[in-house]
Amino acid sequence: MSQQPEPQVRLTAWVHGHVQGVGFRWWTRCRALELGMTGYAANRDDGRVLVVAHGSREAGEKLLQLLEGGGTPGRVDKVVADWSEPTEQFTGFVER
Repeated sequence: MSQQPEPQVRLTAWVHGHVQGVGFRWWTRCRALELGMTGYAANRDDGRVLVVAHGSREAGEKLLQLLEGGGTPGRVDKVVADWSEPTEQFTGFVER
């Protein structure tokens, strides 16, 4: 009996704190790739980092826990996360 592939989700996370210029996007890219996710991490003009990641809900939950967990470069004060259906296709995970 074949197993249905797990539905893909989109995690959009706004990461607040001292997260620019400290290797945060590179660190996030590595964690996302380890979890088999695609998407990007991008610096925003207001000092936040926007993380958009597509993958299984389980992988997304793990990535969110890592972002909130305190083991990141810099300092994360708050993560505001939103879950939705993927609306675009990504190849790999990149820093923008």
